[in-house]
Amino acid sequence: MKHQLKSFKDAFKGIFSAFKAESHMRFHLVAAVFVLLFAYISEMNLSQWAILLITIGCVFSAELINTAIENLCDLYSTEHNPLIGKIKDIAAGAVLILAIFAAGVALCLFIFTGRLYFAFIKLSANPIYFLPIGILGVLSLVFLIFAGRKTKK
Repeated sequence: MKHQLKSFKDAFKGIFSAFKAESHMRFHLVAAVFVLLFAYISEMNLSQWAILLITIGCVFSAELINTAIENLCDLYSTEHNPLIGKIKDIAAGAVLILAIFAAGVALCLFIFTGRLYFAFIKLSANPIYFLPIGILGVLSLVFLIFAGRKTKK
């Protein structure tokens, strides 16, 4: 049991490390927060929630794998190596493909079903809700711009 708890601790350490170091991870996190917020506001059903959660999990997992591949390549060689560059590009391409398809899932679930329109109608009935969403938007921009920056000593 102790070994399994340590494994979880190490896995979370890796996840937090990736969020700290990788701007793409932070971007995906902000996007996921807004997608989940609008899913909640638009009252998605259980299967739509399941599709969203699986899609978000796949994007995060692909980004983590990409980060691991990039770090492994950097460990192997810090000098310019065309093969390492190709490997990194392929891994990044895998994440890009998944992100494009995740956007397609969001399009299907929010636009084609009318859920996004429903969410805006619901928000329009109570405009006060735009205030926390706006604040969240500003905080998200600050998070995306400043998180992960190294401080000068």
